[in-house]
Amino acid sequence: MLKSRFEWVILIVVAALLGSAWIVVSQEPAVADASVYTLTEAPIVGHPAPNFTLQDSLGQEVTLHNLAGQPVVLNFWATWCAPCRVEMPALQQASVQYNGRATILGVNQGEAARNVADFGAEYRISYPLLLDTDQEISRLYEVRGLPTTLFIDANGIVREVVIGTVTEAVLQDRVERLLAEAGNP
Repeated sequence: MLKSRFEWVILIVVAALLGSAWIVVSQEPAVADASVYTLTEAPIVGHPAPNFTLQDSLGQEVTLHNLAGQPVVLNFWATWCAPCRVEMPALQQASVQYNGRATILGVNQGEAARNVADFGAEYRISYPLLLDTDQEISRLYEVRGLPTTLFIDANGIVREVVIGTVTEAVLQDRVERLLAEAGNP
C-alpha cells in the first residue's frame, strides 16, 4: 500500500513539473515594440473624449477636438435602430436650439453614405451625420448598444454616457448643465 501511494505522489510531482515546463516553453515571446503596451483612450466619465475625424454624409470632415470650447452631444445611431429614430427629433431640436453654443453630432454605425443622407433628408436632420463605415470609432468608444449618447463638456471631458433613448427633457437638462459649467447659459 505504501509503495502505490509513493508511486502516485511521484507521478503527480512529475506531471506538475512537466505541466509547468510546458507552460514556460509555450509562452509567446515578449514583444520589444513599446506601442503594443500603450493605453488607448476610452470614453470614461471624467476623462477626455477620444479624438477622431470622420466624414459626414456630404463628404465634409469633422474632427472632435476642433470643437473644443463648446459642449458636444455625441450620439451613436443607425437607420435600422427604432429607438434611434425616436430620439432623432429631440436631437434635431437641440441642434437648432443650441446652435453656436453646443454641437450635436450623430455617428452612424457602418451604413452607406447614400442611406444616411436619405435618412437625414427624410427626418430633416441639419446636424452632422458622421459615417463610421468600419465602426472603428464605435469600437474606440466601446459602444455596446444603440443608441448611445455621450455628453462632452467644453474642455473635451466626458461628463455622462447614456445607453438607450435620450428624451427631449434629459437632452435639454444635460446640455444646459454643460453650458452653465462653461459659463455660457
